Amino acid sequence: MMTLPPAPRPCASCPYRQDVPSGVWSEEEYAKLPAFDGPTYAQPARLFVCHQHDRGEERARVCAGWAGCHDMGESLGVRVALASGRITEETAEALVDYVSPVPLFASGAEAAAHGMREVEAPGVEAAEAIGKIRRVRSDLT
Repeated sequence: MMTLPPAPRPCASCPYRQDVPSGVWSEEEYAKLPAFDGPTYAQPARLFVCHQHDRGEERARVCAGWAGCHDMGESLGVRVALASGRITEETAEALVDYVSPVPLFASGAEAAAHGMREVEAPGVEAAEAIGKIRRVRSDLT
């Protein structure tokens, strides 16, 4: 039940990427992002896994956008995952050292505000991204 380290770059539909159109993910998904902005003690005690590579406990991968946006050295989720054996020390180090090769929003709140702006009426680019996600993730509704 190990969680994999982040991919070398955030997925093309990552909610943290500045170049992803607004409205790709549901309001519920965007609402999760700002909670990781707070001080360590106030953060969720869990990892944020990649929307594209979340295939259950055994094949989950930490979201590269999350790792690049937030200070992983101050992440409660990383600390809890390491202490519980969900991630290895190598994965924790990879998270702390991770730098995104693509521009990300400066915070979960910024990413969420951008994503939710068109969540009720996604534009053409967002609709195309949603279609790609549905083809890859047939388990999503």
